[in-house]
Amino acid sequence: MRIAVIGGGRSSEHEVSLASAAAVAAGLQRAGHEVVAIQIERDGRWLSGGEDVCLIAGPGHTLLGADVVFPVLHGPFGEDGTVQGLLETLDVPYVGAGVLGSAVCLDKLVFKQLMAQSGLAQVAHAGVLETAWRDDRAGVLAELAGLGLPVFVKPARLGSSVGIAKATTPAGLEAAVQAALAFDPRVIVEAFSGGLEIECSVIGTTDPITSAPGEIVLTGDRDWYDYEAKYTPGGMELIVPARISAVATERVRALAAEAFLLAGVSGLARADFFVDGDDVLLNELNTIPGFTETSVFGKLFEASGVSYEDLLDRLVAYAIERHEAERAHRF
Repeated sequence: MRIAVIGGGRSSEHEVSLASAAAVAAGLQRAGHEVVAIQIERDGRWLSGGEDVCLIAGPGHTLLGADVVFPVLHGPFGEDGTVQGLLETLDVPYVGAGVLGSAVCLDKLVFKQLMAQSGLAQVAHAGVLETAWRDDRAGVLAELAGLGLPVFVKPARLGSSVGIAKATTPAGLEAAVQAALAFDPRVIVEAFSGGLEIECSVIGTTDPITSAPGEIVLTGDRDWYDYEAKYTPGGMELIVPARISAVATERVRALAAEAFLLAGVSGLARADFFVDGDDVLLNELNTIPGFTETSVFGKLFEASGVSYEDLLDRLVAYAIERHEAERAHRF
C-alpha cells in the first residue's frame, strides 16, 4: 500500500517524533509498502519532498494519494486528537487512536480521572491549574503537601519526560511546578512509588492484544526515568519478561487491556505501571509511544514473537478495519 508517514510536529517532542517516524518509514518499506514522508515543521508547515502539502477534503481526494496515514507525532498538536480530527475530516484511514482516545490519554489528569471512576488502582496525584497557582500559590502548595515527598511534577499534556522534574524538598516542589507551567497551563503532581517501573504494549481494536510486560532498569547513577535515560544509548536496560510474579504479570496485562478499552483507544498504546509485589498501579497510557526499533513499545512485542515489520503491518490493517467499521454507520 501507499502509506503517508507523518513526523515532526509543533510540540517540544519534535526531534523525538522525527526519529520515530524515520524508523516507521524504514520498517514499512522493508515490509513492502510505498512510503510518502510528511514532516510537520515546528512552525506548523506540512512539507513533503520540500514542497508544501495541499490538503483537499471530499470524494476523490486523499492525503498525497495515500491508502493509509501513519501519524508518528508525540505530544500536543499530533498525539492529542488534533491531527486525528483533521484526518477524520479528510476521510482517510489512519493508524492509532481516534480523536477522543488521543485527547483523553495525552491529558494525564483527564485520563486518571476516567480510570479512577472505573476503580483502577493508580498512583496518588493532584492537579495544579495555572490560574490557581497564580491566585493562591500557598493554598496549592498546602494541598500538594499531602502527597508527601519526593513527588514527580509533570506538564499534563506532554510526554518523553519533557518538562518533568523530581522534587525532594518543598522549595524544589515550588520550582518544579513553576517550571512545568511554562509547558502547560495544567500540571500534574504524582506521589512517589517505590515499585518497579513496568511497561506493557497493546495493539488491536475491540479485542486488544498485550505484550509480555517489560521492566525498566536504569543504568549509571540515575534515580528516575528521565529524558536522558529514555533517549541516550545505554541510559536504561529493558528486561523482558519483567522480574515480577505471575499474579502481577497477569494483572499488568489485564489492566493494560482494560485501560485501552476504557479510554476508547484503537490501534496501539503503551501502558506504564508501578509494581510492588503483587500490587499493580496504573500510571499512564501512551497512544503514540516512542517508535524506533529500539524503543520499548516495539521491543516488548519483538520479545513476544512479533517482528517490527509484522507489528507495523498489523497496525496498518487495524487502521483500515476501524475506518471501514466506522463508515458502516450513518452519522
